[in-house]
Amino acid sequence: MDRAALDFAISRGIPYTGWCPGGGWAEDFAVPPGVLVKYPHLKETPSSKPQQRTAWNVRDSHATLVIVQGNDFGFSPGTAFTVECSTLIFMRPCHVADVTSHNAALDARDWLDHLARATAGNDVLILNVAGPRESEWPGANAAALEFLSKIFA
Repeated sequence: MDRAALDFAISRGIPYTGWCPGGGWAEDFAVPPGVLVKYPHLKETPSSKPQQRTAWNVRDSHATLVIVQGNDFGFSPGTAFTVECSTLIFMRPCHVADVTSHNAALDARDWLDHLARATAGNDVLILNVAGPRESEWPGANAAALEFLSKIFA
């Protein structure tokens, strides 16, 4: 899901930043430099484990948008950990958007508008986008790109 958000940002000329596991590890980019080949603005965490990347991306953002299909994401330990990091550890705003819900895009847009007003003193709202991996939810990347296109239209 985070890579879909990175692709979305790059396609629209939106600056991106964030963390990736040490060595740039990803399921489909397991050999260093990993995802850094495609996303050179990411920084590596000391650990190659994705949990540190997840925590640091939550920590270094103003809020997290979690994109899911359905309202049960217990099948995705990383997604559950992201929500836990947002709400319990770093106490950042977190919005879980179920793309199968009729009002998901409108609700997410309203949430983002509220955040933008609340952080008006900042130069830029740093949004962390998360959700299940493609291997956990086949079609996740395409669904995320479509959803992000709707809320940032």
